[in-house]
Amino acid sequence: MVARVVTVAFDGVEARRVDVEVQLVALPAGAFAIVGLPDKAVAESRERVRGAFAGIGLALPPKKVIANLAPADLPKEGSHFDLPIALALLASMGVIPPDVTAGWAAIGELGLDGSIAPVGGALPAAVAADALGLGLICPEANGPEAAWSGGARILAPRSLIGLINHFRGTQVLSAPEPGPVATPRRDADLNEVKGQEGAKRALEIAAAGGHNILFIGPPGSGKSMMAQRLPGLLPPLTAEELLETSMVWSVAGLIERGALTRERPFRSPHHSASMAALTGGGMRAKPGEASLAHNGVLFLDELPEYSAQALDSLRQPLETGEIVVARANAHVRYPARFQLVAAMNPCRCGLGGAGKGACGKAPRCQRDYQNRISGPLFDRIDLTVETPPVTAADMALPPPAEGTAEVAARVATAREMQTERVREAGIDPLQGVNARASGSTLDRFAAPDEAGKALMMRAGEAGALTARGWTRTLRLARTIADLEGSTGVLRRHIAEALIYRRSTAQAQGEFDRAQATAAAPTLPAW
Repeated sequence: MVARVVTVAFDGVEARRVDVEVQLVALPAGAFAIVGLPDKAVAESRERVRGAFAGIGLALPPKKVIANLAPADLPKEGSHFDLPIALALLASMGVIPPDVTAGWAAIGELGLDGSIAPVGGALPAAVAADALGLGLICPEANGPEAAWSGGARILAPRSLIGLINHFRGTQVLSAPEPGPVATPRRDADLNEVKGQEGAKRALEIAAAGGHNILFIGPPGSGKSMMAQRLPGLLPPLTAEELLETSMVWSVAGLIERGALTRERPFRSPHHSASMAALTGGGMRAKPGEASLAHNGVLFLDELPEYSAQALDSLRQPLETGEIVVARANAHVRYPARFQLVAAMNPCRCGLGGAGKGACGKAPRCQRDYQNRISGPLFDRIDLTVETPPVTAADMALPPPAEGTAEVAARVATAREMQTERVREAGIDPLQGVNARASGSTLDRFAAPDEAGKALMMRAGEAGALTARGWTRTLRLARTIADLEGSTGVLRRHIAEALIYRRSTAQAQGEFDRAQATAAAPTLPAW
């Protein structure tokens, strides 16, 4: 007799169906084989299953056990195959009725005492099981997480013996409740940042439109402080974004006791992080920092200190919103729609070529240091902001009148305008923020007035804007107009957007800064 139990294999955040088939054959007695492209963790399941059975007082039959994981050409990775193999083996031995597992999929790692340990991926597994019309059996610790899937039936036993008793009718396992929704922390307020009014304005624009931003300034000028306060300015995750983000975190095993949060992710990897750590990979092709920041913020402090390979690996996901980890036998896709926030010193010495303690090697030191960042990556940054040193006079001032709450309210209003505009026009909801607006959307809603178009033409003819830079400038100008409540994009909006791209233009050595500065409006006071 062949006993079957459904489980899943993870392909990125997608859970693909796998049928576990177990058969007992006569010879050689005591052998246990697992076939179907198992990795080392799956191959070791036979010893964990054998130990778990001994832990609950069961002995394997004096026959050869063959466990087949179908389809056989799909790679199987992870320890979550323990429980479905054990269930299929229990059914083939007659310990549980062979038909009771027909309506269930199962994931879980077994301990040698028969306990069921938590595994990653319970949420996408529950979503996949529901799509197949099945319930999900998962470890007790994963039950609150799996319950967030909505319609799926969930069983979350603590041990293998408890699950056996449930299927034999001597014990009833109740369905778990979804885990709590964590309250976002608000312990970092923008009013704690002294001075840097222009940089705060740029941070508000970046939050309102989801734009990438780079702070350049000496140590202690508040670059990291402002970056860390960006999540507080962003609106909470929508229901769809919460599910997308939570599925990535579930596969990575970062959801504890089913607790979710509507606060947008904020990931800040150290500058020693490798390309695989940023984009994903490793033995099991797990999601990297860029995917863990999906629908949130990826903060790269000390930007030039990252390896060139690691930084350039982010160029494609900044455009496409996804990362493809290529393997010889498979391509794994992870979503990576994140907002890039970066910070750097003007040169390796830290202080640049002006002011007290200026670098004696300027401007060569600055040029060499900033050249560690490739031009194509610079071109994907919408706002480049200089943060001058904070003076003693700034530090002596009282806290600013406006903090995170006031700025977040303006950001929320601007975001609502963008969402409503997309909804009324019947455009792809992924373009709900200006930073992701397509060319046709910009032609429809961000076409500047004649004076603004003329300014854009002069900047483009001077070589200050690539084709990508032209599009990103229009997106940025549309966000500035939204914060102002303007239905059209005017010359002053274009001028301010061009100023924020000035450092890229200077690196190209083509842009006439004085021309753009003269056309720029006076920035509003905070």
